[in-house]
Amino acid sequence: MTAVIDKPARTPGRWAAPPRPVWEEKPTRAGLAGKGLVLLLACLAILFPLWIVVVTSLSTRKAIDEAGGLVMIPTDITFVAYQELLSGGQVTRAALVSIGITLVGTVFSMTVSVLCAYGLSRTGSLGHRWILMVLLATMFFSAGLIPTYLLVQSLGLTDSYLALILPSAISVFNILVLRGFFMGISQELIDSARIDGAGDLRILWQIVLPLSRAVVAVITLFYAVGYWSAWFNASLYLNDQDMLPLQNVMIQLVQKQEAPVGLGQAIKTGELSGLAVQMAVMVMALLPVAVLSPFVQKHFKKGMLTGAVKG
Repeated sequence: MTAVIDKPARTPGRWAAPPRPVWEEKPTRAGLAGKGLVLLLACLAILFPLWIVVVTSLSTRKAIDEAGGLVMIPTDITFVAYQELLSGGQVTRAALVSIGITLVGTVFSMTVSVLCAYGLSRTGSLGHRWILMVLLATMFFSAGLIPTYLLVQSLGLTDSYLALILPSAISVFNILVLRGFFMGISQELIDSARIDGAGDLRILWQIVLPLSRAVVAVITLFYAVGYWSAWFNASLYLNDQDMLPLQNVMIQLVQKQEAPVGLGQAIKTGELSGLAVQMAVMVMALLPVAVLSPFVQKHFKKGMLTGAVKG
């Protein structure tokens, strides 16, 4: 008699679909086709406007005039608009200002948020319940625009880059998400570290943060996108045109207000199309977020859901 050898079960590959539960029905062809059609339409609705913006920014003045405005099909490709924007004028300076504010503001906001969330996640810490209640109250009640402006002015922060960071440095929602994730970390790990003589800062740096990379990456992206996209505080607190970030310069160009000197002269003489310049500034404003988002996308589900559910 020949022995029967059971073949090992095949494990799904990296891109293979996970096995379905026994109670879930197998999708029909019509259902799969409908889902694919909906996803295709959603992708087109997102990518088509971006395509128009990018193509128009790369089009010559002649191609834009022939198309009557926005260009959908590229004909004459040129990088003149980007060359003029990055030639060292106001737009280049505004881009550097936005990058600096984003980096400094994100580091500051993450440092304060992580320290606050870790302190609130330790139920035995002094006054953590009252501090948590005060933070929650700020989510529903605020002083308003005028008191905030008067406070910033009394502190001497007008015409200062600190006015673009400090008023919006902390998000209570982000602190609560971080707190919920930190509370999900095993208390036994922290207790064993304390027995070995580790203090709170060492526990936070060597144990809590390495286990919280997902939520830290997501919250970092939230803060970075917020600082990069912010324009309202700059319009309130900055009077010097040379200090404006990229978003405010983009608003001036899109609303056809006073353009930077070099660009304004090139547009008047016909060397540049004003519409191409507007689209090029939009691309410059969207590019950092579009580049960074895919690298953090894998952390969104774990970082947000775990922090929210366990909070």
